[in-house]
Parts: sequence; structure tokens; C-alpha cells
Amino acid sequence: MFTKILIANRGEIACRVIATAKKMGIATVAVYSEADKEARHVQLADEAVLLGPAPSRESYLVADKIIEAAKKTGAQAIHPGYGFLSENEAFARRVEEEGMAFIGPKHFSIAAMGDKIASKKLANAAKVNTIPGWNDAIESAERAVEIARDIGYPVMIKASAGGGGKGLRVAFNDKDALDGFKACQNEARNSFGDDRIFIEKFVQEPRHIEIQVLGDSHGNVIYLNERECSIQRRHQKVIEEAPSPFISDATRKAMGEQAVALARAVKYQSAGTVEFVVGKDQDFYFLEMNTRLQVEHPVTECITGLDLVELMIRVAAGEKLPLTQADVKREGWAIECRINAEDPFRNFLPSTGRLVRFAPPTQTMFQSNTDALYGVRVDTGVQDGGEIPMFYDSMIAKLIVHGKDRTEAIARMQEALNGFVIRGISSNIPFQAALLAHPKFIAGDFNTGFIAEHYAHGFRAEDVPHSDPDFLVALAAFVRRKSRERAAGLSGQLPGYGVKVGHDYCVIVLDSNGQHTYRAVHVDEVVGQIGSAVVTVDGKRYALTSPSRLNDICVTGICNAEPFSVQIERGTPRNPLALVVQHNGTRIETMVVSPRMGELHALMPFKAPADMSRYVLSPMPGLLVDVAVQPGQKVQAGERVAVIEAMKMENVLFAAADGVVAKVLAAKGDSLVVDQPIVEFA
Repeated sequence: MFTKILIANRGEIACRVIATAKKMGIATVAVYSEADKEARHVQLADEAVLLGPAPSRESYLVADKIIEAAKKTGAQAIHPGYGFLSENEAFARRVEEEGMAFIGPKHFSIAAMGDKIASKKLANAAKVNTIPGWNDAIESAERAVEIARDIGYPVMIKASAGGGGKGLRVAFNDKDALDGFKACQNEARNSFGDDRIFIEKFVQEPRHIEIQVLGDSHGNVIYLNERECSIQRRHQKVIEEAPSPFISDATRKAMGEQAVALARAVKYQSAGTVEFVVGKDQDFYFLEMNTRLQVEHPVTECITGLDLVELMIRVAAGEKLPLTQADVKREGWAIECRINAEDPFRNFLPSTGRLVRFAPPTQTMFQSNTDALYGVRVDTGVQDGGEIPMFYDSMIAKLIVHGKDRTEAIARMQEALNGFVIRGISSNIPFQAALLAHPKFIAGDFNTGFIAEHYAHGFRAEDVPHSDPDFLVALAAFVRRKSRERAAGLSGQLPGYGVKVGHDYCVIVLDSNGQHTYRAVHVDEVVGQIGSAVVTVDGKRYALTSPSRLNDICVTGICNAEPFSVQIERGTPRNPLALVVQHNGTRIETMVVSPRMGELHALMPFKAPADMSRYVLSPMPGLLVDVAVQPGQKVQAGERVAVIEAMKMENVLFAAADGVVAKVLAAKGDSLVVDQPIVEFA
């Protein structure tokens, strides 16, 4: 077994590999860029080596620097994680040539599966179901239209070297095929340096289901059941679960056996994933093979009780798999939510900056009698006070839960999301809460078009209706009452001027449109029970008990005999007296005052927010890489105005209406904050 390994990655996956290596008694070496010098993976590793500047092309993607770091520190093996160089055939070969072990498949397996055209031919030869299509590179857009007609619309136009949603279009007619071919070719050329395009039949109502496989150097290959990955936004997975709520045992077995056949065909040695598209009648077709560890591997670990990273390390060290297909378990239900640094209410634009507060829910994983892991698990590469840089992807954590069945897993995930505190940046937690509460998700009735269908116009606060909005009002009154009780108990108050607690309150709720509603609330203390009260809102009775302190953001307790976790904060930039309550994805801003103050507040004039329609504002923190207009220029609606780069993505800003540029308020190369004006129109 190895005594020291280097992890050629960053963030969550680097921390994940380090955790298993430490469990196995293996020393670890981290590599990092200048932007990650204070990162969590650097602190957790036994040694750390600086690679270079923040951009990944100058650090995490420079194979020579990683090889040099491994040699310098005496690492015997390199784990690539996922992303970056994890599926780079040349890097895997180079590691082997330098006398080290690559903790992943052999370079020839990566090469065979890395080319989508070649991999489909191999799949056909291995008798794996493949989607009808044209598997050779197509020379022109006109030829693409001819092929699409022969296959029959709709078709999917894909780049051979594509990935992450780049180089992919669906065509429903000749025009779509013509335009889609050109767009895919351009994207693929710019992103991957390979503009080969192929076409295949588009499966309607498709589900994305993948099979985890595991092979060793002794000819053993097994599959570890499936993962359901159909909840996707723009081809990026959002929620994953294992097993799938859709497929039958017979389909699972058939998919697993075909995945194993493909892995055997390329002499696969490590953990890998064979991805399938599954139609509404459970007909399934090979999509691609990911020759690395998947982001969503924890859900498989939960239901099988296996540590995939440990098995990868043992296989790379030449050991045999410690189990056969008959030994593979499938116990309970696991769900993973990707917690991303993005603002769902601003069309999911990246959100970067300092994590003023980062407090994940308490991890409660425990082993069952069959070694499966139940409870809550958090995999992350960040920590309280850390920085979310603009140079890398937006995922900051993975929240994983495991329950005895899907219903319990969903409930456990909802409660875990309620207790996940992230401040300083925006996160997609409200969106995750909305997805989990959606009736069709709960019923397991969804496909890869679920988000596009149900959130076609983006995500808004009203998309997360609370099942009991009065509960949030009661909580605000409960917390305010406890605050008044503490203030009343302070010594040294002037006679006649002491703080009075009272029983009747007015809860003023500010909605997303800036309008107020006024709720009469009555609060009675529970004699002899500290931290308890009975709150009445419009005749509804809420018996509340909480051990949380007044300065806690995450407040836990019992309401009407049911446990809850809710986030409550004091003060907002515009209102220091506010109490903000957040639960199950719903967020309300309140003020809790006396009934008389509520009456007076209702008489106050409403102050409309400033009119910013004349400005083009930065929708996110990022780097201004281009300003396409200048003062005096006439601009039409929809015309390109500026380009902002954040988290490896370029975001183009367009003019919302016709106008003339009055001022350019920011320059190329500036670092922007949210809502910073870039251009002003006359």
C-alpha cells in the first residue's frame, strides 16, 4: 500500500480524498493555486505545494507542475479527483511513465471512453444499447440536416469532445439542425479544441440514470447499482439519488450487466460511471462513460456501505476487489443536493466573496447492521470565513442524506437544508427546497426536462410557497418575545422606564414587492419552562420550545410536538430592526412591534426604491472583461453591452431597451460587486 499520495485537485473532492487517505494511514500532499493558499484542503493535508497563479490553466491544469510536486514530496501515487486533469489520457500516461500510480483507470481506458464517437462504436461492439444515430464526424451543416432527416426529428447534436453542457443542441426541424450544428462546432472548437460533431436520436421524456462500476487489475468488474440524476438545470445535475424511483429490478440488472460488459471491453481498473438515457418505457441507451469518480458518488456509498475512494486507492495499489457482485448491497435511500454559490433569484448567476458565516448542519451518519450509512453527511472544501473565488466552479458543498426509504430521505434533506447556514454569498438552497417540495418530485414523476418545464421563466420567491406561513409569523413573535424577556431582566433600569414584555404584538411582514401586511399576535409564556411560549396567530395555536440562544442564526426546537430548524437573523441593510425568518426555502422579512406602533407604521408613506432602469448593473461579483459600448453610442434593445467573467463562465449583459449611452462607469479589468453600475443611458 502507498505511504503518501498527492491529490491533483482542490475544494470538496480534495478534502474528500484526504479524509479517506487519513483513515487508511496514508500521508497526503495538497496542491494549490495562489487563490487557494488559505483553502481547507491545504490545511487538511500533511504537505502542500504551490502550483501557480489563480487561473486553472496556470495551476491545476499544468501537468508538469503537478508531476514535479509529486516527485519533490515523494508521493507514490496521484489521485486526480474529478474535473481538471481527471480524464486526461496524456496526464494518466505521464504519471505511469514517471513511475507513480494513477489512482484512476489506465490511460488506454480513458482514451477509449473519452471520445464520444469512438466510445459509441466500442459500446456497440460490446452489445451495449446505443441510441440510433450517425457516429462518424459530420463534415458540414448541410450534411447534418440530411442525417437528421434520415434519423427522424427530434435529434441531438453533440460535440465528440463535449461535456458540461457545452457543444450540445436539440433540433426539432431543419433550421434547428443547421443552426445547432454551427453553434456546437464553434463551442467545441473554442472549449475543447476539437470541433467534430455527431448526431443521435433524441429520446423523449428522458431520464438520466447512471451505473457505478468498479474494476481491478485482476479482471474483476462489478456494478454498484444506479444513481438517478435527472434533476438537471442546463445539463448540470442539481439533485441526485440512489436508487432510482423509476426503474424496475429487471431494468437495473440489465443496465448493470451492460455497464460491466463495456468496462470489461476497455479493461477498466478503478471506479467509473456508465451513463444511460432512459425513456418513458424504460428503454435505455448508452450515453457516455465517465472515467473518474463522480461528484455524486456519496449516494452510492450510502446505500452500499462502501468507500469508493478507498477502493480506488486499493485497486491502484494492485489489490483485488474485496467483494463480488453478489456481495453488493442496496439498503435505504440516499439523496444529494449540490450546494452552489449562485443566486437562484438572479437567474442563478454566480456569487463570489467571503463566507461571513458557513455552518453546515450537524453530520449524523451512523452505520446500520449491514454497514450502510444513515443520517446526514456534508462534503465540502470551504469553511467559515473562507473565500469563494471567481476562478473555479460554483459548487461549495454537497449535502447528502440517507433514510430507510425515499420519504424519510426527502424529509431529512428538507430539515438539513433548513439548518444549513450560508452568509456573505448567495446559495441555491431556496431552489433546492422548492424542488424537494414539488409534488412531482415527491411522486418521482420527473425527467431531465423537469426544471426547464416548471421553472421556465426563472425562479422567484413565490415559487416556494410555505405550507404554513403563520408558523413563520409565530416564530418571529416568539423570538422577539424572548428578546424582550431578556431585556426586561437587565439590572439598573430606571423606575418607571423599564422594558415591559407584554403579550400582544403586531408582526409587520414585508413582501417581495415592498408592501406590508400587519398580523395581530398574542404570546403567552409557559410557566416553569424556560424557552417556551404559546403563540396565537389568527386563532392558530403554536406551542413553541427552543433551547437556542438569541444570537443563533439556526434556531432549533419543537412546535406542536414536531421538531423544526429555522434560520432567523436580526437586521438588514435597509432595516436594522428587522427579523428575517427562513424555513423550507421561504424567506420573510418582519418587524415585531407593539400594536400601537403597528397602527402608526400603517400610516407611514411608502418610499419607492430608486429608479435604476437607466443603468446596466452587474448582476454578480466578477471581472469586467469587455465593455462593448462607448458614450454617445446608440444602442438597441438586446444589443451586447458588457461581458463579466465569474466561475469559469462568461456572462453577457444586453441592453433592455433602445437608448443612447450617457456614461461608461466601469472599465475593462475592473472587479465588480453586485448591482454596481457599468453603463448609464441618457
